[in-house]
Amino acid sequence: ARQAASSFKNANVKGVILDVRGDPGGLLDAAVSVSSLWLNNKTVLTERRGGVIVQTFPSQGVPTLAGIPTVVLMNEGSASASEIRAGALRDNQAATLMGSKSFGKGSVQQIVNLGDGSELKVTIARWYTPSGKNIDKNGIEPDKKVDRTDDDVKNGRDPQKDAAIQFLMQR
Repeated sequence: ARQAASSFKNANVKGVILDVRGDPGGLLDAAVSVSSLWLNNKTVLTERRGGVIVQTFPSQGVPTLAGIPTVVLMNEGSASASEIRAGALRDNQAATLMGSKSFGKGSVQQIVNLGDGSELKVTIARWYTPSGKNIDKNGIEPDKKVDRTDDDVKNGRDPQKDAAIQFLMQR
């Protein structure tokens, strides 16, 4: 991601579209790393237990894309690490979110091995955006709602991407 960001910067791109539609997540470290391409010493997310912050995840490294107008495209298939990126960039005024509401997967689970060989997955914490919004079960609402219907997909239309391009062209 850092190499791609550097090539964007060197090419003097005027805007970036980060498309996390249908992205069910990934590693927390990767969410922090990608968010850090835009954020300079900012909070990416907090982890809370019982409403108390137990860990804060700050951005790391050089924010190569800071200041470049950015749109994050998201939908109901955007979950977990995708939502962390979207929330971190919006809350830190680094991006505008477009598309539809995200899935709402923002919890930390731990596996407990039971004596009979079975396992129990227990939620031990929840993720919050820098502004304190609980991601879990709530999802993230876009700044600009743009629908993409099944008919759009079937016919190769992408009004969400079109809206993002139009938005960036006006910047």
